[in-house]
Amino acid sequence: MNRAVVSLCAALALIGLGLAATSAGDDNRAMVERGRYLVEFAGCGDCHTPMTMGPHGPQHDAARMYSGHPSGAGLPPPPVLPPGPWNAITGGMTAWAGPWGISYAINLTSDKGTGLGAWDESMFVAALQTGKHLGMGRDILPPMPHYSTASNEDLKAIFAYLMTVPPISNEVPEPVPPAAAAGT
Repeated sequence: MNRAVVSLCAALALIGLGLAATSAGDDNRAMVERGRYLVEFAGCGDCHTPMTMGPHGPQHDAARMYSGHPSGAGLPPPPVLPPGPWNAITGGMTAWAGPWGISYAINLTSDKGTGLGAWDESMFVAALQTGKHLGMGRDILPPMPHYSTASNEDLKAIFAYLMTVPPISNEVPEPVPPAAAAGT
């Protein structure tokens, strides 16, 4: 085989690899965009993004998108609620008190220390499908639903998108069980 033929074969192989990489990149971009759409459609930011008061009322704090309940946000004890289907919500929409105790919206950013950055895709999918933290731990508390009927593909797309959200270091408090919440 002459040198020109070898060079042509090598060039075609490199072009093929480049096209495959471009196709994989396009697939990943499409997955991330699908995830962004699902996150926005489901309103994840409504609970996982602190609110601030704007000129037209409460609005998402764009500097803290998806960062969960603000670390160190002092809260008064939850009000004593009458029996029934009642709960109390903070003005920032990131903490809730009810018969389950007190729950806080977690940090959904890609931060490895305080957000989802240390999770892997399978942990995320399992958590949302089972309603268990990390897919195997404590129950995920209200008002967070779990998505037992969501497709793996949609949940993977959501995770792919959330991994593109800039990391925000924000240590969210652990949930407070009902007995401890009543004594606060």
